[in-house]
Amino acid sequence: MSVVTSPDIGPWDRAHPDADDPDIRLGQELLGRLLGGPATLRAKEVSDGAEVGPEPAERFWHALGFPLAEDDEAMFTEADVEALRRATRLGEGAGLDETTALSMTRAFARTMDRLSVWQTQLMAESLMSPEQEAEIGEKDARSVSDRGVAAAASTRLVELADELEPLLVYAWRRHLAAAITRMLADSDPEDDSAAGNPTRVVGFADLVNFTALVRRMTERQLAVLVQRFEALASDIITAHGGRVIKTVGDEVLFVHQEVAPAAAIALDLVDAMTEDPLLPDVRVAMAYGPVLSRLGDVFGTTVNRASRLTAVTPPGRVFVDDALARPIGSVSGFELRWQRRRHLRGIGAVTPRELLRTTGTRPREEQG
Repeated sequence: MSVVTSPDIGPWDRAHPDADDPDIRLGQELLGRLLGGPATLRAKEVSDGAEVGPEPAERFWHALGFPLAEDDEAMFTEADVEALRRATRLGEGAGLDETTALSMTRAFARTMDRLSVWQTQLMAESLMSPEQEAEIGEKDARSVSDRGVAAAASTRLVELADELEPLLVYAWRRHLAAAITRMLADSDPEDDSAAGNPTRVVGFADLVNFTALVRRMTERQLAVLVQRFEALASDIITAHGGRVIKTVGDEVLFVHQEVAPAAAIALDLVDAMTEDPLLPDVRVAMAYGPVLSRLGDVFGTTVNRASRLTAVTPPGRVFVDDALARPIGSVSGFELRWQRRRHLRGIGAVTPRELLRTTGTRPREEQG
């Protein structure tokens, strides 16, 4: 095994020439508190302690997403030994083949990497003083915290680690229960082929004129805007029972199993962004059909159709494809208006409908 457990551990090595530097000492202290002790073990000592060969150990560390290190560097702790033991038991004792065990490990690693980066940024931003936020147009504005804020945020996160850990496990178990419920609901007891993909409403919410905002805003201000957009969109989507698949800057991808709440999500997103003074308008497009779910993401023609439809949707409006328009037509509270025919790249010609709310009348589909 020849990898380290964190890309940032290197400068914290006790043998580092700058070990007397306050930041290095702080890093050493925080590392020890998080991992239960100082980094005193070498790669071979970890694999020997876990009674695992060097090659399986290296595959495990690669699955965790950590970088290479020299074999003679003392970069590991007893926590790494125990983690390797657990990974081995997952493959052998739990009856999982190595490929599946490594894939499970990789899923944890990718999720935890994003989570920890997200949390460190949130903590740093919460500790920044108002004067550290630049006005629009200040090109020399710093987009990262100063050293004092970084040290304070790091210390605070380590102090909170024991409180955050039970919440992390609880959230995982809750989401695992929800995922199992969806999997069981999607399964067809009469279909032994297991070849069919579940049918979903797929939606994209896209901020309008985002590129222009990027040119006018500092990175710090842009981060605040994106964070506000993601928080508001996530709250609306989850409130209606939908799932946020991913956010990419100015765009949110979501799915839902049911038509009516998906329609409510789209219209609520438009209303919320319109009323929020910080955010620009949003456009939302949705498609209905089978999707392929893999690695926590969704793929397939339905996803592509929703994405392409978003590009032709005007600001502050919601467009849906024909497959979604049909079931929405029988749901009270919504109205559909025909739009002109459009050609979507990689999809072909479509005739979208605009989705609107109605009050107290049976929904209708108006030919435009």
